[in-house]
Amino acid sequence: MNKTVKKILISLLCVFLALLLAVGSYAAYVLISYSRIEDFLSLEVSPAAEENAEIAESVRIGTTYTAVSFNIGFGAYTPDFTFFMDGGKESRAESKESVIAHVTSAAETALSLSPDFALFQETDTSSTRSHHVNERTLIADVFSSFQSVFAVNYHSAYLMYPIFEPHGKSNSGILTFSKTAISSAVRRSLPISSSLSKLLDLDRCYSVSRIPAENGKEFVLYNVHLSAYGGSDEIRAAQMNMLFSDMKTEYDKGNYCLAGGDFNHDFTGSSAVDLNGEEGAGSFDWAQPFPADLLPDGISRALDYTCGEQRPTCRNCDVPYREGNYTVIVDGFLHSANVTIEYLENVQLSFADSDHNPVAIKFSLQA
Repeated sequence: MNKTVKKILISLLCVFLALLLAVGSYAAYVLISYSRIEDFLSLEVSPAAEENAEIAESVRIGTTYTAVSFNIGFGAYTPDFTFFMDGGKESRAESKESVIAHVTSAAETALSLSPDFALFQETDTSSTRSHHVNERTLIADVFSSFQSVFAVNYHSAYLMYPIFEPHGKSNSGILTFSKTAISSAVRRSLPISSSLSKLLDLDRCYSVSRIPAENGKEFVLYNVHLSAYGGSDEIRAAQMNMLFSDMKTEYDKGNYCLAGGDFNHDFTGSSAVDLNGEEGAGSFDWAQPFPADLLPDGISRALDYTCGEQRPTCRNCDVPYREGNYTVIVDGFLHSANVTIEYLENVQLSFADSDHNPVAIKFSLQA
C-alpha cells in the first residue's frame, strides 16, 4: 500500500470516527436531556391583567356559560403549511411575524365567541418551530380580563430533524382562562411510551382547574391534549382511562366536570368516514376511533351538534389545505351527567390560523 492511499484511508477513518462521535454525543444529549414533570404538580393561577376585571367568586347553578376549546397549532399552520410528521415538508412556522399574526388572530376569534372559559392547546413559550415567540403572553393580552392557568405539555431537547431545517427545541403547553375565580389547579402527567418513541411524545398531560360553585360543590375544568405521535393502543387507552377515572371520581363527589381539548382520536367515532367517505376510514391511522366503551357511567361526549351535522375540527397536514381535503373531528368536550349541554358547534374557519377549528359549547350546571 503506497503512502498516498494510506493517508486517504486514515483520513476517511478519521472522518468516520468524528461523525460517529458527533452522532453518539447528540444521542446522549437527547437522552440525558429527557425528563418527565412530576404528577399532581400545583399550577399557579395568574390574575387578570386588566385592572378592575370582573371575576365572579363562583359559578351559578342553572346559569348558561360558554366554553371554547382551540388547538392553535403553535401559530405555524397557515392553510398552505404542511408538517413533516404528517407527511408534509415544513418543520417551522414561516416567520416570527406570521406566528404573531396567527396566534393573535386565533385568540381574537376565540374571544369573539364570548366565552366564560377558554382552553388553548399547543401554546408555545419559547420554541425553535415558532421562532421563540411567547404565545402565552400574546393570548393573555387578548384575554386580559380572565384569570389563567398554564401547564407545560411538551418540552424537548434540540431535535436535529429534518436535517436541512431542524424542528429544534420545543417548549409548549396548555392554557386555560376563566371569568370565575379558580381556587386551585394541578397538572396531571399522562402515561406515555417507555420506548424511544417517547422522544416524539414528550410529557403529555392535562390540567385540572377547580372553580367554586354557589352550592358548595366545585366545577372541575379539564384542559386536555392527548397523544398523537408515539402512542400505542395501550398508551392511548391508559391516557383515556386516567382522565375518565379522574372525572368519575369528581362526579361521584357531586362535583361538575367539563373536559375540553384535542383528544387526538376520531371524537365521534365515525367522522373520518362521515366527512371523507368510505375511503376516509383507512386514509390516516393516527386518529383512531374514540373508545366510547371505556367511558364510565355519568361521563359522556358532547355530540349533539346544534347545526344537526358533523363539521371538521382538524385537517391532515400532508398537503396544503383545500376544500375536500381529508378532515376529521378530534376536538370536543366531555361532561358529567349533572352538566346540561345547551349548544354545541365546531366553528368553521377554513383552518385560517391553525390546523384545527375551535369548538364552542354552552352549558349549565344542574341543581
